[in-house]
Amino acid sequence: MKIAIISPNRNHLDEMSKLLEANSHVVILVDGGKSKMRLVAEQEQPDLMLVDGMCCDPNELALVEYVTTHHPKVAVILLCATQTPEFLINSMRAGVREVLPSPVTSSALEAAVNRMAAKLTGLQGRATGKVLAFMSCKGGSGATFLATNLGYQLAESRSVLLIDLDLQFGDALSYVNDGRPVSTLADVAHDISRLDASFLAASTVKVTPSFSILAAPDDVSKAMEVKAEHIDAILSLAVAHYDFVLLDVGRTLNTLVIRALDRAYRIYPILQAGLPYIRNANKLMAVFKSLGYPANKIELIVNRFEKTNEISISDMRRALGPVTLLTVPDAYKDVNTSINRGIPLVELSRTNPVSRNLADFALSLSPRQEEATSLLGRLFRRA
Repeated sequence: MKIAIISPNRNHLDEMSKLLEANSHVVILVDGGKSKMRLVAEQEQPDLMLVDGMCCDPNELALVEYVTTHHPKVAVILLCATQTPEFLINSMRAGVREVLPSPVTSSALEAAVNRMAAKLTGLQGRATGKVLAFMSCKGGSGATFLATNLGYQLAESRSVLLIDLDLQFGDALSYVNDGRPVSTLADVAHDISRLDASFLAASTVKVTPSFSILAAPDDVSKAMEVKAEHIDAILSLAVAHYDFVLLDVGRTLNTLVIRALDRAYRIYPILQAGLPYIRNANKLMAVFKSLGYPANKIELIVNRFEKTNEISISDMRRALGPVTLLTVPDAYKDVNTSINRGIPLVELSRTNPVSRNLADFALSLSPRQEEATSLLGRLFRRA
């Protein structure tokens, strides 16, 4: 792969060049600032451009956006010493694929370049397991309930791992189990050098023989130790050993979450039939579009939906555009009981409309041989 590195720091240029050339990449070194991006893109036409020395000034992203707009075949990775959430979001909107720290570690740089190489050459292998990500459009949407209870029902016929990526406030385990985790995602990240199938399995809580949950850290300070490269390593291992890997990603969009969403086979933003949810859903869809996600990767789930809602599916479609909308019916009393007792809803009532809905959803994702047709046309409706 042809890689151009732009940096005002000669040491950074030399260190990155040495690593990339050792991996057989063609490297072009440009000693200077981001103002040289346009010239490099036009004259060198690299496959990948690494731009070091970016800061948090959103005005600088106009230079990036020019390159990503006029040279769409050039992938851009920024190296930034200070990464604010606002800068990360604006970077995505400008067409940046990743934002790495500066100076960057050898392992992080190598992993990022390998991901770009795989995408550009079409060599990214299809994982054995499918990664499904559930993301709230607004607090209280029901994403954690749907992720945990779907996982429980999927596990009736498949092996399932749910990873709680809501690092600061995640409590997915409590929705289906009253135990406390011996290890959490932060513990796995801390001992990432030990990562193998046995270590991963031992770090989870087995809700059933086929359904395991890797809990979020119970200490916010430990959550800060979890990095995007840790998630990469865990997901790469998980999809080789589980049929489905479910991600409960909370509401925060950052480098770590985006790295996980990149790996997802499908992303399910969860909303309800209300204007605040719809506004946030539109913002999310704009971010996903800027990240280059194909339309069929995103399916919105309208939770607690009733035909008598003031805002109809037609209203939501007009507001959201040509998106796939799935619906889950309202059964507040039973769902609330399930959450408060920490028991999967299907164990309380298999005939509950939400239980039946999730059973059909699970069947659509993993159809049995004799029931492999028209599954989403039943209770889990495409509106």
